[in-house]
Amino acid sequence: MERIYTLGGDLAALAGMGLCLVAGVARLAGAYYVLGFAAATLFLGGVALMVAGCLAKLQLLVRRIPGSD
Repeated sequence: MERIYTLGGDLAALAGMGLCLVAGVARLAGAYYVLGFAAATLFLGGVALMVAGCLAKLQLLVRRIPGSD
């Protein structure tokens, strides 16, 4: 189970950072839309993925505390 939280958290965080990067570069280039989605929407989705990654890592830490089962 720990491996799932670790891998899921890492993948969600990396995907979120990538999505934020794409949205940021698009806005800096002057584009409001990327593949039919507003750049702000993509940025918000990236932030949501990074938060999900953080929550997965937090759950992993909480599970490691003795007596938390």
